[in-house]
Amino acid sequence: MVDGPVAERGVLTAPDELWDAAVRQAEVIRPLAEKDTVGLADADKAAAMLQISRRQVYVLVGRWRAGEGVVSDLLPGRSSGGRGGGRLPDEVETIVQEVLRTRYLTRQRRTVAAICREITRQCRARGMQVPSRGTVRRRIARLDPVASTSAREGSEAARPLRSAGGVPPEVTEVLEQVQIDHTPVDVIVVDEQHRLPIGRPYLTAAIDVVSRCVVGLVVTLEAPSATSVGLCLAHAATDKRPWLERLEVDAVWPMSGKPRELYVDNAAEFKSEALRRGCDQHGIKLRYRPPGQPHFGGIIERLIGTMMEMVHELPGTTFSSTAERGTYDSDAKAALTLRELQRWLALAVACYHGQVHEALGRTPAGVWAEMAAVASPVTVTNETAFLVDFLPVLRRTLSRSGFVIDHVQYYSDALKPWIARREELGRFVLRRDPRDISRIWALDPDQDAYAEIPYRTLSRPPISAWEHKAAIARLRELGRAEVDENALFAMVAQMREITEVAAASTRKARRDRQRRTEAPPQPSPAPSPKPPAPPTGSDGEVAARPFEVIEQW
Repeated sequence: MVDGPVAERGVLTAPDELWDAAVRQAEVIRPLAEKDTVGLADADKAAAMLQISRRQVYVLVGRWRAGEGVVSDLLPGRSSGGRGGGRLPDEVETIVQEVLRTRYLTRQRRTVAAICREITRQCRARGMQVPSRGTVRRRIARLDPVASTSAREGSEAARPLRSAGGVPPEVTEVLEQVQIDHTPVDVIVVDEQHRLPIGRPYLTAAIDVVSRCVVGLVVTLEAPSATSVGLCLAHAATDKRPWLERLEVDAVWPMSGKPRELYVDNAAEFKSEALRRGCDQHGIKLRYRPPGQPHFGGIIERLIGTMMEMVHELPGTTFSSTAERGTYDSDAKAALTLRELQRWLALAVACYHGQVHEALGRTPAGVWAEMAAVASPVTVTNETAFLVDFLPVLRRTLSRSGFVIDHVQYYSDALKPWIARREELGRFVLRRDPRDISRIWALDPDQDAYAEIPYRTLSRPPISAWEHKAAIARLRELGRAEVDENALFAMVAQMREITEVAAASTRKARRDRQRRTEAPPQPSPAPSPKPPAPPTGSDGEVAARPFEVIEQW
């Protein structure tokens, strides 16, 4: 292994005439240098053959012996002529460097001519020698190109000048590191009812680094958020067969399990409390890319790029840019619903797993199967319980009527043991799925478990967080200083009615309607217990009973 840089000794850089002369000299000098002593007769003979003096022959013999015994040992030394040395007086050099630092290395991007004028002005003001423009140019050329470009044009412009740098830690097992990221999908989808365009959905994907297998995939109409990340992680950690069956996809996707490390960028959704706490809970290390260096997430970026190239073959694609799209009418050509797009992506991933990967030289599925047989991944059996750990976190105090979150009341009999102790328990940790706020999960202060708490008024319809927010904003516009629950749900009902009427005419209304249909399925209600038989008297009539003490709420 080479310990330092390898010098170029003139094999390629020496002029042809000097190289040819050194080759001729080597043919004569080599035999002489191998002798113990070089006599005068041999030196004179060599001098005559090379047409040089006897002294020069001895000089060449000495250089050959002192060197490595190669032709370049006989090349004449080259003088730099003093180039590269700082020959300016120290005071002038100080002025040059200060002007370069304060005026050249700025986003103002001043020209060399402007820098020379400023150096000339300062030198003349102090009665010093003025350096030439060539000297200033050479000082600029010596600046670190990465630092110079960063200072003048920004870090993104300097990124191509940097080395990828460093050797990443070796990943040797499946799910040892998973990269995850989002992107808008380059295709317009249509709604289920009218088959009219509703816009571009968002894709969140997760890839296992060592096997290059896609372990998680979520397509939603909601912009990327902490919930999107949680859904993708839940999809990655659980068996995908039930999900494939719901989509009616006949494909094999055996890759599942909890990752040991999640490698993400610095977007806000990856720094939420919900994601950090969820990862802590499940022993998943959260690691961030260096800021401003997207190539550190190159594996997931390449996967997303590959998937979008495949999407460009679908009807309704938007392509990568308006220039590439040209006159193609994406809205008019749109044909796939969100569910159909999910089915297509599931099949595309299954095909990808069965193709030879350029970086692996094998199929991702083959690498996964081999490595998973050695170290079996840890999977999750209860997807809902896993997802709850990644839902947005809220903190509220408990009252006698339950919890109140954004004007909506939640209550369950499960709260009764806590209500009596609510003063000492303080604020509760609550989690809520933005896709369906009809229920929340409250963390039991005595056990590491969540209790599901529904609306206090069970007749209320399930709504999403974006419907709830829009309804409150609409009530504010109408001058309602105070918002109550009845007015809130009445406004949601009105907005849904308007949406149904407008669904055939406006894209936003169709998109809003479709977003409601993407809410998670509701749990089946438990059967109500039969009431106890009332006590009867001796004559068979129902015996009257006094009222129990009625607690005032």
